Amino acid sequence: MSSALILPESIATRISTARGPAVAARVGIALGVSITLCFLTGLISHWIQHPPTWFYWPANPVWLYRFTQGAHVISGVIAMPLLLVKLWAVYPRLFGRPLIGNPVRMLERGSIALLVGSVIFQLVTGLFNTAQFYPWKFFFTTTHYAMAYVAAGALAIHLAVKLPIVHTALSRPVVAPPESESAGQPDPEGAHRPEGEVAQQQPGTPVASTGISRRAVLSTAGIAAVVAGLAVAGQTVPFLRWISVLAPRSGQGPQGVPVNRSAADAGVETTARDPAYRLEVRVGGRQREFTRADLAALPQTAAELPIACVEGWSAEARWTGVRLRDLLAAVGEFHGGDVRFESLESGGLYRTSVLPSRHAIDAATLVALRLNGEDLTVDHGYPCRLIAPNRPGVLQTKWLSSIEVLS
Repeated sequence: MSSALILPESIATRISTARGPAVAARVGIALGVSITLCFLTGLISHWIQHPPTWFYWPANPVWLYRFTQGAHVISGVIAMPLLLVKLWAVYPRLFGRPLIGNPVRMLERGSIALLVGSVIFQLVTGLFNTAQFYPWKFFFTTTHYAMAYVAAGALAIHLAVKLPIVHTALSRPVVAPPESESAGQPDPEGAHRPEGEVAQQQPGTPVASTGISRRAVLSTAGIAAVVAGLAVAGQTVPFLRWISVLAPRSGQGPQGVPVNRSAADAGVETTARDPAYRLEVRVGGRQREFTRADLAALPQTAAELPIACVEGWSAEARWTGVRLRDLLAAVGEFHGGDVRFESLESGGLYRTSVLPSRHAIDAATLVALRLNGEDLTVDHGYPCRLIAPNRPGVLQTKWLSSIEVLS
């Protein structure tokens, strides 16, 4: 049985000559690179928040999470125009006959359906997350994480099935030879057809170019990908903010830092300003309470640390407060260990966080009281908050109520 596919004549005679393996293979490589980078950086982000026992994330360099999460969002946005061009190039193949065919074709079609569906889901939900817009009922983090494996698995199957076609397509030039040279020769890339499909023209018929050229399609795809990346890159790269017109976060906000979750949203406006506020610190069997004035009276340390969030934005800031290891030593003997922080918030998934020992002992890890030369505003965590190097903003617990050494 032949593996060749035949397009209905009504479609084969109308599709652009730019549609086919030459464009699909080249755009597909760029798309695959973008998706792979997005997948790997997404895994890092998830494992930092929900670390497996084997996972290790360093405290330095302090900009590393800012870089990986920025790359995650930018690569995802770049993938969007590439995916559209890829779908445009291969779309006619959906009408190829037979619709189902042999087991290999069934696997190919199944992997395409799964790949396209899962990638679209990931890109759309990820884009909405950058804008903190959630028009769905499921929990974004776990669903996005699970679907990432589905997309990666479908991509691996798709590559395995298509590898011979991709190899052949890449070995041929993007621009088809002139008609005078192609006259009397078979169509070199099936210009009217998606890959693997039988030619509709008679032998010896010149290949007529219709519509946009392949080179124009590839150039447009590349430009669109660069423009899309620049449109959001300013969230991570400050000097690009002036052209990042689609970035949901400009880097601006109270005290020069954006706010994701305000005190009103967290329901702590009153308790955070309560004169009776005390920070409870427990080290081993010892316990001590600190007022904000007590914290301010301790030796103060300043640290230049970026704060970076899972939505992709980040901002450099100067934080001032009590070095965590000094505060713990003021209560009891601290020789390292994981440390748990609790917020004044009464609920919410991130009202507590656990700081690994390597971050807890780092000299730049602070119980911060001030931001960019001013007392913390209540939306930035007044009366005090955690700030540690190379950590997602969602784990930099605000409105601290207690600190406890776990081990």
